[in-house]
Amino acid sequence: MGNKRELISNGNPMEAIVGFSRAVRVGSYIAVGGTAPVDQDGKTVGIGDVFLQTKQCFEIIKFALEDAGSGLQDIVRTRVILTDIDNWKQAIEARKIYCQEARPVDTIMAINRFVNPEWLVEIEVDAVVADQPVA
Repeated sequence: MGNKRELISNGNPMEAIVGFSRAVRVGSYIAVGGTAPVDQDGKTVGIGDVFLQTKQCFEIIKFALEDAGSGLQDIVRTRVILTDIDNWKQAIEARKIYCQEARPVDTIMAINRFVNPEWLVEIEVDAVVADQPVA
């Protein structure tokens, strides 16, 4: 694969307007940007529920990683970004479902707000595809 730059889209029309990608893969490294808890229509999933919102973020991340030829097993870092740090336990309970096998390093932080006030959490991940033969 070399150091080819591959842009991963999830069809969000803002990607082209603003100039961002859901994920970018360069060689074996994949960066997945801040992922919000939205459905395919851009509507917030799990309003008021950090656990459900975190799960939705990870579902989107899972599909982005798969589109990049990877998967949850390749995650090496997660960043859990909350609007209320007191919600960290519910977010981590949801994170655990997706990261139990890979056991990546993690950062949990709080900010004042997201662009959509319904969002209680966003997730970022970095992944590195392990060198192994493709079966």
